[in-house]
Amino acid sequence: MKFLDLTKRVAIVTGAAQGIGMAISKRLAMANASVVLADIKYKEVKEVADELLSEGNNVIGMECDVSNPESINRLIEKVIHKFHGIDILVNNAAIFPLVAPIEEQTDREWEKTIAVDLAGIFYFCRATVPHMKKVGKGKIINLTSIGAKEGQPNMVPYCAAKGGVVGLTKALAKELAPYNILVNAVSPALIKTSMIGNLDLGPFVERTPLGRVGKPEEVAAMVHWIASDDVSFSTGAIFDISGGRAMY
Repeated sequence: MKFLDLTKRVAIVTGAAQGIGMAISKRLAMANASVVLADIKYKEVKEVADELLSEGNNVIGMECDVSNPESINRLIEKVIHKFHGIDILVNNAAIFPLVAPIEEQTDREWEKTIAVDLAGIFYFCRATVPHMKKVGKGKIINLTSIGAKEGQPNMVPYCAAKGGVVGLTKALAKELAPYNILVNAVSPALIKTSMIGNLDLGPFVERTPLGRVGKPEEVAAMVHWIASDDVSFSTGAIFDISGGRAMY
């Protein structure tokens, strides 16, 4: 058997059209998983899926708004119809917030950040868990952030949402342990993707012992490991990938 092989596993990756989600999707597909690439940007996610299909992978791109429970339910129904089960759920979809003092953060900014970065994970877990319970196993991997541990000035909505993901992960892990469904999270520091735009990376690099920002492929490698059978006695854990910034 190939090392960390995911043959016969069905995985859903949210926010798969770009960045970390795209890297995770490619990595899981390379490990022989059947991967559902979900993103609100259907044109972009279909292009990624088509590329992977052309390379011989078993993938499909689907449109999904993670802030909308009905959109999630429709996607889950399609996945179950096509693949007859869900083994791995990677909740990666997120939006990068307005960087501004709290008095400049609008109600809309707060609400949309919580809706995507926290509520979306809750909705996806709620829709997926019953199908995992039926077979008595599963892996749920949530993407949080170093901001959930350290906090970041001028990013209150984002840090609050990502902190909520930590609590959600730990609570759900204990709830689902009797069903052999493992729930863990990955907590990256700054990762070089298009989401960060023209953000000055200097201050982040200075605080990172390894002296650089991370790569999406490095996050994907950790997610792949957690999704594999090699991780069988860890649930409720928050796995840091921070270049040494977070060691607790």
